[in-house]
Amino acid sequence: MRASKCAIAIGILLFTAALAGQTVPKGQLPVLTTSAGQSPDVETLNIVMEEAGIAYDYCDVPTVEMLAAGVGLGGQQSREGFHVEIHSDPAKYPKGTLYKAVIVAIGASLKGMGASGLTVESEAARVRKLLEYCREKKILVIAVHVGGESKRGPAGSDNERMIDASAPLADFLIVTTDSNKDGRFSKISQDKKIPLTQIEFALGLVDTLKQVFQ
Repeated sequence: MRASKCAIAIGILLFTAALAGQTVPKGQLPVLTTSAGQSPDVETLNIVMEEAGIAYDYCDVPTVEMLAAGVGLGGQQSREGFHVEIHSDPAKYPKGTLYKAVIVAIGASLKGMGASGLTVESEAARVRKLLEYCREKKILVIAVHVGGESKRGPAGSDNERMIDASAPLADFLIVTTDSNKDGRFSKISQDKKIPLTQIEFALGLVDTLKQVFQ
């Protein structure tokens, strides 16, 4: 049994290494950033986007209808439990321009979900519906996990359910080494044939996202 587990682990590592050598998927603007689980990790993602010089729009809990409305999210405004930021260049991407990419930061926060009037169940369902729409419309989905072990947990936990709802529906996975210590993202990458890039720290996202969008 132990030898079998070792063989599986080696296979996953080799597969991940092979994917790491592949070309990073190329994305186009405009892009929307959002959260799967309402943790502060989406704030880290947005800081990284700014550091990379990539203009983005942000909404913490977008619906399919908002995403389909394109840049400006149909005129949605921030309010209690709902936050919107529009940074897309209006000269290039006027209101209503359809999004070409969505980046989702994975990580569960009961406080964050509660502030948005969500439960773990409703958030997982919302995220899955949003990303299934992206797949249907061929919108590039990048799933990011930079919270490390603090945003992981046993099977069925809040954090793992957010991974279940988002990672298998992504076109590209970017995770930190600490987030993938158990090889879970490597296995998703292997099973779903999703390119995976593993970085040491969250700031490693800067270079990777530049490769995607520039």
